[in-house]
Amino acid sequence: MTTQAKLQLEDVEEESSSVAMTATELKPILEALIYVADEPIAEATLVTLLGREHQEGIREGLRLLQEHYQSADCGLEIKEVASGYKMATKAEHHDWVRKYVKHHTPPTKLSLASLETLAVIAYRQPITVPEIQEVRGVNAVSVLKTLLDKKLITTSGRKNVIGRPILYRTTKEFLVHFGLKNLDELPSLEEFEELARSASDAVAQTSVSEDQSGEDTGGDAMLAQTAIEFASAGEAIQEEVASAADRATFEEAVEALTPMSIEGEMGEADVVATAEQVTESAGDSRTIELSEDSEGQTGKPS
Repeated sequence: MTTQAKLQLEDVEEESSSVAMTATELKPILEALIYVADEPIAEATLVTLLGREHQEGIREGLRLLQEHYQSADCGLEIKEVASGYKMATKAEHHDWVRKYVKHHTPPTKLSLASLETLAVIAYRQPITVPEIQEVRGVNAVSVLKTLLDKKLITTSGRKNVIGRPILYRTTKEFLVHFGLKNLDELPSLEEFEELARSASDAVAQTSVSEDQSGEDTGGDAMLAQTAIEFASAGEAIQEEVASAADRATFEEAVEALTPMSIEGEMGEADVVATAEQVTESAGDSRTIELSEDSEGQTGKPS
């Protein structure tokens, strides 16, 4: 067979392959791959698996999939997270999912100190240990080790100053854990203020509901109160206020703004399960600091 004939045969095979794999035919394949992937699967990975000749079909198939899952008949959605695609439950069904998940998943393993440190790193990255400790006001070495072990943060070189301290930043696992497409989706100060107002209304409505019905709705009230506390925390971090008394957790606010993972590991149910513990811890911190402030005022001459 001549070289020209071989080239013609390759062209025919490529054309027939493209015809055989239209966007409609690629759609169920893409759906299956996104479903079984442990992490968000990138478009480049799909192109590598299915062939570069199907790149346009893959892009169109992903669009068709997202449109399909936007239907009210579907309880799931295809969400773009960390430059990839992942299945997640829709926000409107979280009340039902929460009832199931909170009885079958352990509470979050991140302590209040870990969440505060993670919030500082997320908003100020790349950042050094002394800078973290200046914001939080306490030693952060052991907390950093915990976050490194959980792969939520990583090193990012060294700062070009005396001593060349190590810089830290968040990782792709951080984006996956909180359901963020990129760091630009982190809540802004204005969003914190809006969240605080919404949470205040929720607390007021919950109190009225409890008085009228006598039912125990403490979980929702605690969740709303935690959102208020974290709204204050976001403002303190962005304004570089070093008082830890005004900070609550990072995870509660982000979870309140993002859909729950299909696996149930990072959903709003975790927030509900730990809200009481977080609020109690934050309250203890405030009591200690108020006591220290009082002693400082009486012990020092003006």
